[in-house]
Amino acid sequence: MAIATRSTLLQGLRCRACGELQPADERYVCAECLGPIEPEYDLDRSRAEDLRAEITEGPRTLWRYAPLLPVRDAVGDSPVGWTPLIPAPRLGAALGITHLYVKDDTHNPTLSFKDRPVAIALARALELGLDTLACASTGNLAGAVAAAAARSGLRAFVFVPETTEPGKIASAAAYGAHVVRVTGTYDQVNRLCGRLADEHGWGFVNFTLRPYYAEGSKTLLFECAEQLGWTLPHHVVVPVGSGALLTRTATAAAQLRAAGLVDDGHCHIHAAQASGCAPVSDAVLGGRPVTPVRIPETIAKSIAIGAPSDGDGAVSVVNASGGSAASVGDSDIADAIALLATTEGIFIEPAGGVVVATARELARRGVIHDGETVVLYLTGSGYKQEPTTGELGPVIPPDADAFHLAYEEVLR
Repeated sequence: MAIATRSTLLQGLRCRACGELQPADERYVCAECLGPIEPEYDLDRSRAEDLRAEITEGPRTLWRYAPLLPVRDAVGDSPVGWTPLIPAPRLGAALGITHLYVKDDTHNPTLSFKDRPVAIALARALELGLDTLACASTGNLAGAVAAAAARSGLRAFVFVPETTEPGKIASAAAYGAHVVRVTGTYDQVNRLCGRLADEHGWGFVNFTLRPYYAEGSKTLLFECAEQLGWTLPHHVVVPVGSGALLTRTATAAAQLRAAGLVDDGHCHIHAAQASGCAPVSDAVLGGRPVTPVRIPETIAKSIAIGAPSDGDGAVSVVNASGGSAASVGDSDIADAIALLATTEGIFIEPAGGVVVATARELARRGVIHDGETVVLYLTGSGYKQEPTTGELGPVIPPDADAFHLAYEEVLR
């Protein structure tokens, strides 16, 4: 694996609870109060032009944003990030949104955005000299961790609920990971991993490496801003599982402004969840704290996290940004998957269907105004699971008359 070193503006790890700034070492919780910690950077607006130049001259991967990422070296050459921001006029016309874009993160190596946070977690694991990468996953993260470990010669353990889509488990196994299927929900799997992390000293990307792992999610908005000519979109619709992608979207917007890379224009951040597991969206719409969902029931399994670790933070971000939320049913999700496929030729997993259906609902409510730029995060491909929409045509004999009879209505 190729190694490169680029400068970082990292100052240390700041505790969100007590505010203490601490060294960026092996800790993953605050040494003072055991609160959550996250990286802090030296952002100086006077250096904006130099920073912008360094970014644009960087590789066409997420590592172009190395100054705003929390690792000092161990940067791999895997083509993670710099995925297309695609104008979606036909979908926009169907949804009633004039200036619509989709951020298609299915172009990452394992067909999901999870390659982004895993790339940062892997870099940190290599810095720490760890030999095992691990995670709790609802599917996409398992494949991303397994692939990253394989590229780096590390051992991998991925823990998933037994109901996880077979296609996602199969890809993780193909990369050589030990796939541990666990009875129960994702939240129960996550608790198991919390116990195993300290016992084995492995690099659990969404636990012991979480302060670094979560930072990879910022790079979606970094890219969107750059691809829009260094401006923030007026609206971003984000699928919510743990809530980390949504909260880091707000972090990215704040850092871009603080560094002088974009103007201070407002960016409304909206939460998209399935009605069968919508603790964050229900909290936003109900004006109340997050209430965990004990048993999620939805086809959008990749975001079916009943007790999101960043749930309260996600609610705060949505409210502070002037955003909103929606919780959409499985039939709406399936319809949205089909709509995107037939209007823009992009096939997404149900989490993406949740985002498209949420955008439709926001437009219906008048949350999005004419002329405002809207970006939808599409975080996983539909090719890794059983289809939820579309019907196969009839089987016919090799005969033209049989074809015309079978498709008589279509040909009219």
